[in-house]
Amino acid sequence: MSADGQARLHWFDDEAGPVVRPYAMTRGRTTSAAQHRLDLIAVVVAEPHADDPEADTTLSPEHVDIVGRCRETPQSVAELAAGLDLPIGVVRVLVGDLVAADLVHVNRPVPPAELPDESILRDVINGLRAL
Repeated sequence: MSADGQARLHWFDDEAGPVVRPYAMTRGRTTSAAQHRLDLIAVVVAEPHADDPEADTTLSPEHVDIVGRCRETPQSVAELAAGLDLPIGVVRVLVGDLVAADLVHVNRPVPPAELPDESILRDVINGLRAL
């Protein structure tokens, strides 16, 4: 404690700024209701009615950042994690919160089993060429 009775924070690097632990951003949660749908390549899209997420006092700055980034351009969960410099697990929980609040929606990638067979695509191309 300092002479005035207040604790002083010491940083190893003055340029680093304050450090917030990932579990503090998610309030200790490691999963969310929507997390089962959040692959790394799942694309997060801001809902059109999510005009001013900053007005919602229940959202953290990270939540607001995610909505802002996805409003400009839909982004994958991996892109959000890289752009925000946050762990994937934290981004999944935060995006899950935003899905539950109806501020974003997630477009999941098509599972490989549902993709058309390559031979079918070749047949279609050959058929189009024959026209």
